[in-house]
Amino acid sequence: MKQIQAVHSEDFKSYDTEKIRERFLLDDLKATDKANFVYSHYDRMITGLITPVNSVVDLGNYDILRAEYFLERRELGVINVGGAGTIVADGTSYDLNKKDCLYLGKGVKDVKFSSKESGNPAVFYALSAPAHTTYPTTFASHADVFSADLGAVETANQRTISRYIHKDGIQSCQLVMGLTSLATGSIWNTIPPHTHDRRMEVYFYFDVEEDQRVIHFMGEPQQTRHIVMANHEAVLSPSWSIHSGAGTKNYSFIWGMAGENLDYADMDTFAVGELR
Repeated sequence: MKQIQAVHSEDFKSYDTEKIRERFLLDDLKATDKANFVYSHYDRMITGLITPVNSVVDLGNYDILRAEYFLERRELGVINVGGAGTIVADGTSYDLNKKDCLYLGKGVKDVKFSSKESGNPAVFYALSAPAHTTYPTTFASHADVFSADLGAVETANQRTISRYIHKDGIQSCQLVMGLTSLATGSIWNTIPPHTHDRRMEVYFYFDVEEDQRVIHFMGEPQQTRHIVMANHEAVLSPSWSIHSGAGTKNYSFIWGMAGENLDYADMDTFAVGELR
């Protein structure tokens, strides 16, 4: 499992394009018939994709966890961004269509991922954070979770935000996860820009067409930088960094956090005019 260490905000100011991509971009996540994870030192978050095509994929163990099994001291949130698939958790089967979510609590030992059709495989996006207590494994369909329409056509940020794992939704130890889809003609996400000092965040972009890109902005509000991102790529956002993006076409992304606070509104906002 690849590891990414934490970066100080002062050091970040001197980074060029390649170093920014090396320290924050999670690319090459999609690998056939295997789980492909990255271990981050920001709140010990693990991020990855499980893409079963021709065989069932087990949630394996890794030396870095120093555990008997993956979820011995961790929790896991999974959202399917591909074709129909199935997750079997300690013998109980859950069918996930695109944008459905499954939360697996601390202590689940045997987890298997599979696709219904190899020609249209499931793509399971997964986030895992340390957990000090156990919450029950919980499934949520995209149609049943809390969703809100925000933004406007005039500001090119008309979007629907769906919250899955949060204080008033699926219960967790410290994971928060949700999904945002931009309407046709809209390209901007996360306006107004903000930081949240008590938790890190990961953005995972999907439904980005092959010849399109998302320009993801990060850094302190007065010291912004950008990363050009493609489909099925994720980016780490430290607590000191904004996390906002503009695409060459509308797209969707999954946001996920870990840290001290489960409150969705725990953020420090900045006016667009304050950015530099």
